[in-house]
Amino acid sequence: MPTLYTMPGTCSLAPNIAIAWLNAPVEIHNIAYGDHKKDAFLEINPKGKVPAVRFDDGDVLTEAAAILSWLGAAHGFEKYAHNTELGRKEAEALAYMSSEVHAAYGGHFAPGNLADSDAAQDEIKRKTYENLKGHYTRLNDQLKANGGSWYLGKRTFADAFLYVLTRWLDKTPLSIDDYPALKKHRAVMEADEGVKKALKLQDMEPIG
Repeated sequence: MPTLYTMPGTCSLAPNIAIAWLNAPVEIHNIAYGDHKKDAFLEINPKGKVPAVRFDDGDVLTEAAAILSWLGAAHGFEKYAHNTELGRKEAEALAYMSSEVHAAYGGHFAPGNLADSDAAQDEIKRKTYENLKGHYTRLNDQLKANGGSWYLGKRTFADAFLYVLTRWLDKTPLSIDDYPALKKHRAVMEADEGVKKALKLQDMEPIG
């Protein structure tokens, strides 16, 4: 059976939720923060990051968007197939959320990787929050335009990743109250049984 490696507070929650939604035969192995840099995990993923899926033959798949794509192809329903209109939109949404919004958090979580001086890091943080404000406004508007409950109008894996991003927003100076559609989405997700299961398996709590 494949194993998904997760860690509290990380975007590995998105494929964890997808596995719960699909009832896919994938084991969840949650590691403590910091263990992703230890030899035992680096043997699985030398990049030292979660999520990572290790298959029975020893092959390893990393990156949340790639893992979600595999889950949809291997265990999903027709609506998750990328050759459908909804599937194509889902792939686009996941690419945006992972390659742009998630990536923008580098200036928040690790400004020291981008600059040395305190002044430069402060400037990076300022620009990071400015960029994130634009991203969250776009996400909020898209969600609202599609009815407010699901990002693409119907539940897809994009909602799992979006939920992670709404949790991370609380770690910044931005406020979820400025994005009412995202706030509603977070509440919808936290009432979902699959999300509750994934949070428990990843040693996390609803924000509620």
